[in-house]
Amino acid sequence: MFPLYDDNPTSRSAFVTLGLIAINTAVMVWLAMLSPVDREIALVQHGFIPERVYQLANPNLVVKVQIEVDAPADARLRLGPPQPQNVRAVELFAVPSQIFASIVATMFLHGGWMHLAGNMWFLWIFGNNIEDRLGSLLYLAFYLVGGLLATSCHWAYDPHSTVPVVGASGAVATILGAYAVTFPKSSVRTLIFYGIFTLVDIPALLWLGFWFGGQLLDAFVNRDLGVAVWAHIGGFVAGAALMPILSWGAPPPGSSWREELEKHFAFPPPDR
Repeated sequence: MFPLYDDNPTSRSAFVTLGLIAINTAVMVWLAMLSPVDREIALVQHGFIPERVYQLANPNLVVKVQIEVDAPADARLRLGPPQPQNVRAVELFAVPSQIFASIVATMFLHGGWMHLAGNMWFLWIFGNNIEDRLGSLLYLAFYLVGGLLATSCHWAYDPHSTVPVVGASGAVATILGAYAVTFPKSSVRTLIFYGIFTLVDIPALLWLGFWFGGQLLDAFVNRDLGVAVWAHIGGFVAGAALMPILSWGAPPPGSSWREELEKHFAFPPPDR
């Protein structure tokens, strides 16, 4: 089930959504230019590793993450049993600035092009409407805070993990939760394959509910997926909970903050 687009028009340009897509893509291009080993090291150094949170209280704690390094090409041609891959340990020291930076940087790192493409496609389909509803600045803050809450949810589930978590999935899940409660009746044109390809229009609440249900199923049934499903769940719940509060204070599309403030706080003229 793959979403193609929604039928929800916007009244202003989604500059922040496009900017987020551009930044994520630029970071992926940078990663692709590195050697495989350097790319793995970069993901370890800049991705979020739950165990590193404990370094904030224990400066002497050194977190070691092992990465696999392929054997040289000539070694693969030698006769005999397969040789085990070389393993290299990356040591991460208790530097608070690096730890806090990784919590934000992880939202802009991806493990591959398909990982990036999936997240950015969902962000574009659903994010432009949330940006239209909240306005650019509030939307950007909402996206970043949602990503932090999603990462915190993953940390709460597995606080001693030394596996780097990368990807915008948690922040994007926040946008999905916000969309589900704000535009539940909007239709999502969806490509479905059951022997043949079929295009169907599915209500957004049903589509996103199905997606969220899949995350819950993965979390409670398939416990070892190599995917931070609890970040997805936490982000979705955070978005669904925060969006009604933010929508109350945000000016509707087409109006300005000044107009909204005057409407809510202007005093009637005195009686004569």
